[in-house]
Amino acid sequence: MTYAKVIAQLKTNLQTAYRQAVDADNSLDQLQQQGHAKFAKIFTDEQGFTTSSTRFLPYVQELADIVARLEEETSPSQEQLEHLVKQLAILLQTLARFKVQNKA
Repeated sequence: MTYAKVIAQLKTNLQTAYRQAVDADNSLDQLQQQGHAKFAKIFTDEQGFTTSSTRFLPYVQELADIVARLEEETSPSQEQLEHLVKQLAILLQTLARFKVQNKA
C-alpha cells in the first residue's frame, strides 16, 4: 500500500471515529447529567495519548493532528505509523464497546 493510500485510509477511519465520538460524547453528557460518568479521563497514560479528557472528541483531534503532521512528511518512520494505527485501534475499539454497553 502506498503512503498516500495509508494516509487516506487513516483519514477514513478518523471520520468514522469522529462520528462515533460525537454520539458517545452526547451519551456521556446525558449520563453525567444523571449523576453517572464520574471519571477523570477515558484513556490511561499507558495507552499512548497525550490528551487527558472525559470526552472522546479531544482524542480524535489528537490523532487528526498527528495524521496532518504525517501527511506533510515525505517519509514517516514505521514506528510513527504503527503507534498511530495502534492508538486509532484503541480509540475505535473503546468507542465500539461504549456503544454496546450504552445500549444495554
